[in-house]
Amino acid sequence: MRSLHHAHLMASDLDASVAFYRDHFGGEVVADLEFAGARNVFMRVGTGAVHFYDQPPNRRGPVNHLGMCVDDLDACVAELAAAGHRPRPIVDTGGGRYSMVEAPDGLLLEVFEPPPGLDDRLQAYFGLD
Repeated sequence: MRSLHHAHLMASDLDASVAFYRDHFGGEVVADLEFAGARNVFMRVGTGAVHFYDQPPNRRGPVNHLGMCVDDLDACVAELAAAGHRPRPIVDTGGGRYSMVEAPDGLLLEVFEPPPGLDDRLQAYFGLD
């Protein structure tokens, strides 16, 4: 499995961002948690997903990165490196593993492998059902 999973956006007012996607596009909060030093909200919007950092936009602007879900992170990172891309070392957060790599035009990608043992709702959210 290799699939575009989410856009990860910076939110200077996280509650306003969540309300916007909920009220106007039927967004549903799937998870609200602390990750990478900030509050993160994962939303399902139709068949797509939007993640938010509770932080104002940085030098990359409001779109921090796109999340690519894979079922074999080690193989994907090795393939990217062999092709001359420079993926960052794999990080194991204890709640999943990921590597960051720049795509053409400087677009940052998070290549991630969902953690084992997710509940049914999160398995469905990550396309593992």
